[in-house]
Amino acid sequence: MSARPAAGGGRWVDVAPERLPRWLENFGARHGGYAADGLVVTGADGATAELFPPPGCGAHAGGPGDLAAFAAEAAKPRRIGLLLARKGAVAVGVADGTRLVTSKVDTHYVQGRTAAGGWSQQRFARRRDNQAKAAAADGAAIAGRLLLPETTSLCAVVTGGDRAAVDAILAAPALAPVLAMRDERFLDVPEPRHAVLEEAVALARTVRVLVRDPAAGA
Repeated sequence: MSARPAAGGGRWVDVAPERLPRWLENFGARHGGYAADGLVVTGADGATAELFPPPGCGAHAGGPGDLAAFAAEAAKPRRIGLLLARKGAVAVGVADGTRLVTSKVDTHYVQGRTAAGGWSQQRFARRRDNQAKAAAADGAAIAGRLLLPETTSLCAVVTGGDRAAVDAILAAPALAPVLAMRDERFLDVPEPRHAVLEEAVALARTVRVLVRDPAAGA
């Protein structure tokens, strides 16, 4: 369980829903106990932890302040779609709970950027643009085959990798039903491979927690 700096201060922590009760217990032990207001937990020393539900899980599951019920709801198996893209690589899958039940990974060559000022810079730029468009079209075709038939059974579609690459794929008009199910969560993952897609299943299930330590001198 790693922590990442958050814009505006604090840090993000991803917690598996099954581990959330223990994580809250440890938070209370570190901060002199805590009180809950909805999904915001405040320690006795002023530290706060704001909980964000996994994709497909209602924000108020279990009722305001009922963190045990929220953790139980967050841990329930859900069927989600996954679309990861970065440069010319794409990975698409469907997960049922913790299991990746169907998947497809593909790579499409897209050349790197060339240094400015080269005599063939414009030619390389056009070639790169065409390669990127071809990669997006291939990614859209894969997403259409795997995700479109599942839209009635999915509770959300989670994306990750490079936003521009994902947006280019989801710009295909045929994928409008998939785009409509896209969750706001965006996964920070390396170049998509099958192993990365499997790791994304676990990451997409986590409860994201924004932790802010007490202000100095408070």
